[in-house]
Amino acid sequence: MKAIERIAPEVGWLPVSFVNVYFVGRPGEKWALLDSGLPGYASQVFAAAEARFGAGARPEAIYLTHGHFDHSGAAKILAEKWQAPIYAHRLEMPFLSGHSDYPPPDPTIGGAIAFLSRFMPSRSRDLGTRLQEFPEGDLPGLEGWRWTPTPGHSPGQVAFFRPADRVLLAGDALATMNMDSWTGLITARKVLSRAGAPFNYDWEATRRSVQKLAELRPNVLACGHGVPISDGDLPDRLERFANRFRKPRHGRYVASSARVDENGVVSLPRAPFDPVPLATAGALLLGGIALGSGYLEGKLSD
Repeated sequence: MKAIERIAPEVGWLPVSFVNVYFVGRPGEKWALLDSGLPGYASQVFAAAEARFGAGARPEAIYLTHGHFDHSGAAKILAEKWQAPIYAHRLEMPFLSGHSDYPPPDPTIGGAIAFLSRFMPSRSRDLGTRLQEFPEGDLPGLEGWRWTPTPGHSPGQVAFFRPADRVLLAGDALATMNMDSWTGLITARKVLSRAGAPFNYDWEATRRSVQKLAELRPNVLACGHGVPISDGDLPDRLERFANRFRKPRHGRYVASSARVDENGVVSLPRAPFDPVPLATAGALLLGGIALGSGYLEGKLSD
C-alpha cells in the first residue's frame, strides 16, 4: 500500500493511479479528504486514511474540486463507509446527481491525454443523498482554508487555499506534469502545464482561473495530476505560466465554449471531424480482409 506523503503541515498527498488525493488534518483531530480518486480505488484510499489517522477515524467531509470520474469515482463508497457528507460546488450538482452528462471531451486538440480521452467516460455520476453544496462560512474539517471558483475545466471546479502559509490545492485548473506529452505522462516530471486539456469546455474561463490562482502566489502547489511543487521560485514561475497561458490552436471548444447552467449542459459547439476512429476501423477492416484471404496466415507460417 502506498503511504501518504506530507507536502505541508497537516497536508498529505496520495497518488492513486494517475490522479491525486489529499488528506488535510492531523491524527486525533478533525480532518477532511479532498477528492476521492478513481472508481475501484476506495479501499486504497480508506486504508491510507486509517494508516494516517487511526482505525475507525472518519473525516468531517469529502470535498470535490470537481466531479470528473477520476476525482469523484470513489466518493460515494467512502462517504457511505464513513457516514460523511460529500461537498461540491452547485454548478457540479447536475453532473454528480445523474441529471446531465459533462460536455464530451475533445480528442481533436492533439496530445497524449487527448488521444486517451476517447476511452474515458464523461457521463454523469449519482452520488446519492450525501451530496451537498458547499456550506456557507467555515468548511468542516478545513479550518483556515477557503475555496475559490476556478471554472473552465468543469463548470463548478474549485481550488482550496490556506492563506496562513499559502498552500494551494488546485484540482485540474492546471497540472504539475505535462499531460499532453507521452513522455510527460510516463515520467511525471515536475513542470507547470495545462491539465486534462480535452476536458476543458471553456478555454477563456480556464485562462482566467489560472491567472486568479497565480495571483495567490502559493508556496506549495498541489494539483489533481503530477507531483506537488514547493520550490522557492514557484510564485514567479506560476505567474509566468499564467501570463503565457494560451488556448489550443484548434479544437471543439476553442472558438466557442459549451454553455452550461445549474441544470447542466445547455448547448455544445459542433463536434469537429475526428479521423482516429475511422482510421482504427479501417485498420481493423484491412486486417480482417487480410486474415480472410489467408495472407497473414501464410506470413505467420513462413
